[in-house]
Amino acid sequence: MSNETTEHVNREYKDRLFTFIFGSEENRDWTLSLYNAVNGSHYTDSSLIKFNTLKDMLYMEMRNDTSFLISDVLSVYEHQSSPNPNMPLRLLDYVSHIYSGYVTEKELNKYGSKLIMLPTPKLVVFYNGIRETEDTVILKLSDSFNVAHRADADIEVRVKMFNVNYGRNRELMEACEPLKEYAWFIDQIRKNQNIGFEIVEAVGHAIETMPEGFTLKGFLENHREEVKGMLDTEFNEAVVWGRFQKEVDDEKKRADDAEKRADYAEKKVEDMKKQIEELKAENERLKAAPN
Repeated sequence: MSNETTEHVNREYKDRLFTFIFGSEENRDWTLSLYNAVNGSHYTDSSLIKFNTLKDMLYMEMRNDTSFLISDVLSVYEHQSSPNPNMPLRLLDYVSHIYSGYVTEKELNKYGSKLIMLPTPKLVVFYNGIRETEDTVILKLSDSFNVAHRADADIEVRVKMFNVNYGRNRELMEACEPLKEYAWFIDQIRKNQNIGFEIVEAVGHAIETMPEGFTLKGFLENHREEVKGMLDTEFNEAVVWGRFQKEVDDEKKRADDAEKRADYAEKKVEDMKKQIEELKAENERLKAAPN
């Protein structure tokens, strides 16, 4: 493998497969297909897409999966293999940086008297983890606010999360063939793992058994090593995260149990104090009673 190819592979390993498929210049048609499926639109000219995905080198470790402009709509797409209720906060951060870059690029004056027109944000998470979720979930920044003040909050961020596991969100899948094929591919890899394949072997076997008519098959075959590297990282991260999440859940349960035991002990102490006071009162009453 040449040095140039090695650098390309190593660079792409930093991306997720979802981003590699739907967030790159060479796959504009698939990005447009996904956009149309999400928004119910019918654009046909993929040259309308202008990618503005944040990268580490520009934003000091500020990095999102895929973001792009079509007309006056800013789409920010994230892929998640674990449910994350904090996505509205994360995407608020991403959009803020993207808008900042947009204002600078267009040489707009945010301190001037003229109203700046901004692209309308559409924030979407594509979830394909093993934890069960509804087909579509709306995540809101206001869920992070104190419930007593939530209705008076001056800011809101809504994120639409689609479950893109194979067999879910059928209407969305039928509207975007590459997304449906991606879901099939991930599902096939998991099935291969369940019968004993290591992750890299599971990926290779899934590529080989992918139906010839699938749009993604040629792309995955041509980028076989990149895809193996990306999914090896992704699936290992998912395993580590799953273990971490279980530890967190177990620790929370232990803390809840300890709190319940503490509450029980505190109640017992209060009951004992009450009994002691009642005994003291009874003793005083007996002392004061005539013989």
